Amino acid sequence: MNPAGGERQGSIIVALQMPEREAAALQLAKAVAQAWGSRLVLAATVEVAAGESLSEGTIRAQELRQQLAALIETRTNAIAAKSHAPAVAGTEPGGRGGQGVRTVVRVGRERWAELCELAVEERAALLVIALDSVIDPNAPLLLGSTAIEQALADAPCDVALVRGAQAHSSGQAGDVLLAVRGGPHAELALDISEALSLTEPESIITTLHVVRQDMPAVQQVYEEIPYNRLRSRLVASRRVRRRQIASRNVQQAVLSEAARHDWIVLGVGANERGKQLPGISPLARALGPIPAAALASVASNIALVKTRRPVAPEISQYRAASVNSFALEPETLSLLVDKWFAENTFHANEFRDLDRLVAMKKSQGLTISLGLPALNEEATIGSVISVLKEALYERVPLLDEIVLIDSNSEDRTREIGRELEVPVYIHQQALPEAGAPLNGKGETLWKSLHLLKGDIIVWVDTDITNMTPQFVYGLLGPLLAEPRIKYVKGYYQRPIKSGTILAEEGGGRVTELTARPLFNLFYPQLSGLIQPLSGEYAGRREVLEQLPFFSGYGVEAGLLIDLLERYGLSAIGQVNLGQRIHRNQSLRALSTMSFAIMQVILERIDQHRGTSLLAGINRSMKLIKFADDQLSLELKAVHDTERPAIATIPAYCQAREAHRAAASSGKTDAANGLFNGPTE
Repeated sequence: MNPAGGERQGSIIVALQMPEREAAALQLAKAVAQAWGSRLVLAATVEVAAGESLSEGTIRAQELRQQLAALIETRTNAIAAKSHAPAVAGTEPGGRGGQGVRTVVRVGRERWAELCELAVEERAALLVIALDSVIDPNAPLLLGSTAIEQALADAPCDVALVRGAQAHSSGQAGDVLLAVRGGPHAELALDISEALSLTEPESIITTLHVVRQDMPAVQQVYEEIPYNRLRSRLVASRRVRRRQIASRNVQQAVLSEAARHDWIVLGVGANERGKQLPGISPLARALGPIPAAALASVASNIALVKTRRPVAPEISQYRAASVNSFALEPETLSLLVDKWFAENTFHANEFRDLDRLVAMKKSQGLTISLGLPALNEEATIGSVISVLKEALYERVPLLDEIVLIDSNSEDRTREIGRELEVPVYIHQQALPEAGAPLNGKGETLWKSLHLLKGDIIVWVDTDITNMTPQFVYGLLGPLLAEPRIKYVKGYYQRPIKSGTILAEEGGGRVTELTARPLFNLFYPQLSGLIQPLSGEYAGRREVLEQLPFFSGYGVEAGLLIDLLERYGLSAIGQVNLGQRIHRNQSLRALSTMSFAIMQVILERIDQHRGTSLLAGINRSMKLIKFADDQLSLELKAVHDTERPAIATIPAYCQAREAHRAAASSGKTDAANGLFNGPTE
């Protein structure tokens, strides 16, 4: 079904605060999304009081995301089954051309401001807002802390306010009453009514037009002009049953007819003259006398609709500020970082439904590669591969390939990988067209972009002794669920293993003593990252291939800064992966790591701010060497080489083109769907 003027563009956003109690709003939103061929976005907001950090909303945001995700598998599918429409699972395409469903949780001071920003970002066609089941007509109706009349005046898209039936509902649309006068919201009201009726084969729309008997004949002619303009659509629709009655009391006529229908659709009808009437209730002043009376006395599902108005200036200013955070005052910058922290900090438990992740991956047409960088990891590589391969490749096809990228290990690391039947590469032998190979983890990751074939790349360290599948699916979840997120870092509890002793405190010393202090000083937008140097992260190939990679320990810091500069803070996410146990490095090794990371951060400061902090500085480090009865200094060169964006390397571009050609011609590995390339 095409609405008036053709198919509407943009998402259908349904704003839910208590998802388990707001079935009617979800039912309407899903019906409209299917009818209009739009993506459905389930949105919730967390309001944090003034004076509190927005980061206080982090845990509540995680809880709401899980509740919204549960709706996709329960109430949404139940409604689809009852209405004989295709079910929506994960982001599977919806019926009638729908583009799927996803969830969003926003954190801020005002609920309405967050919904407006989301509507603008999504270019929403309709914002559906669930109202409380019981509304006091003598109290102001609020959306969060914003008065409903102010919210409707500033709405950046069409709006439908939905109050669910006060009696038991079958979950089907049933018959729909459309009270129509031909006003500015009539086309939208008819579009929504038709969408609701399509979910039930026998559903009929009754359009009720009341002609006032006490109105002079000449005035009636003018009053009927808007309605007559709409009549052509009403006549053309096979589902519409037109009813016109004459009455001295329009409100009473509408309410009397409403009792016999499952859904009532009304345009918001407040007018300036009505607002001035003595004794009018706050609800009637905000929405109009008939909608207010319907909310007070009709038990059916009610939808109150209003057509769009231009975006309010303050919303545009808010969006601009959220993008250009470098120009903000410290207090505003802190607010935006807190907001990012609350909205972009996830927990792996939110994504433990692996079937849903697979459905999202398939619906988006994505492939996923897991890269395992390794150097002398024979003690742990076997368990890492076995756990992840069995859970995420064999039992559930979340991963399309698992590849070991070795750095010339001198132990059995590569042999173990081959025994477990995963492709094994030596990074020093890969991409010779890029010049002499370099040593370092960053070089391994950069080369792995050439060796791996997926649209999403996941990397996890291979020295982890307690590897679990959530280390991978936790990183993938935000990328599959949130299109705006381009790159996800893991964080975790990091107890130190020293010999056979497991200390509950400690770990992340370079992070806390070097990386985070420097980020807070020079890149405060990144100050909310809990473990910016963690070895577990994932990103979209289309983004990673456009970024330079530092060859050594500075790779993580360099990627974060470059992502911030190019794509903005909102493109970065972080996820709690639980507890990570790995071997502890010596202070000597950590000192070298810190030295390399500091150089990378200073180099980026020079580039972005026009300074010369690195001009002529020392690139070598004096390491203190202790031995029996000896004390000396050892000179070690510590410097990361910056590899260019791999998309600038012709051999990489040729390989990607060959992979795309092979994929389109069907010449893929039958086991995992990815191009077969040569291994070691």
